[in-house]
Amino acid sequence: MIPGREPLFKADDVSKWWKSNPQTYASDFHGGMQFGNKKVEFGTREYFESIDAEFYEWNVGHHGDKPFSNLFPYEQYLGKDVLEVGCGQGYQASNWAKAGAKITAVDLNPQAVKITTERFRQFDLTGNIKLCDARELPFDNETFDYVYSWGVLHHSPDIEKSLSEVLRVLKPGGGFGVYLYCRRSFYYLWGMRYVEGFLHFENQFLSPLQLASRYTDGWEKDGNPHTWPVTVSEMKSVFQDNCDDLKMSSLEIFPPTPMWAHFMPPVLRDLVPSFVQRAWIQNVFWNLWISGRKKT
Repeated sequence: MIPGREPLFKADDVSKWWKSNPQTYASDFHGGMQFGNKKVEFGTREYFESIDAEFYEWNVGHHGDKPFSNLFPYEQYLGKDVLEVGCGQGYQASNWAKAGAKITAVDLNPQAVKITTERFRQFDLTGNIKLCDARELPFDNETFDYVYSWGVLHHSPDIEKSLSEVLRVLKPGGGFGVYLYCRRSFYYLWGMRYVEGFLHFENQFLSPLQLASRYTDGWEKDGNPHTWPVTVSEMKSVFQDNCDDLKMSSLEIFPPTPMWAHFMPPVLRDLVPSFVQRAWIQNVFWNLWISGRKKT
């Protein structure tokens, strides 16, 4: 079982925060519209093209002949029913739609549903975009051939329930992919627990959950309402009894101005090349990719 963590806020508060701070991958981070020397208008075609370019650059190692095709088996699910849990700005849902899947995308945040719907309209894509809570997906058992979630469910007030819903709506033999933050990582153990928690005495007034929420998404704006990274052993307990071919690996994600730089001792920032720092600190299982198939 995943250790019980009382949510810091209700789901409505999580939704409201993400409405005000969408992940745009802009140079001014959450909610920003500045891309280099260019500022774009929210919801325009230029906006979508700008955020996509930045998002793809962060994840360059995952691309093959299509964006993220090194992770997502698009060809295997051509014409099949695919669900995204937590669509955000519609990045991944649009990739699946372009690849020929029958994509359904859901989000807790009404603005995410609205902006993803607008993206699909502007780029003439077909998909079913719905508002719902990942803890109670409005679909029958065994509805989808493939289910995925990209960096979302660690923000769920009940991550275990949300993950159980992923498996519930997945057909037997269907595939899944889930990206979550991981606590057994240099970034969490060094940056949050040691530097901020111990050296800066924040353990005295912040719980582990509060520390994780403060120093992950939105860290430049005092954090977000709820983030709880998982561990590999916790994810095994959730998936292994119901899944085949279960795999867990570290994703290589390289933001240009990474959060971990805040925690680096100055001597290391000066002496160690930035690409080494990125690989060493952020990607030692901070970004955990979980994939497999539901047992038949």
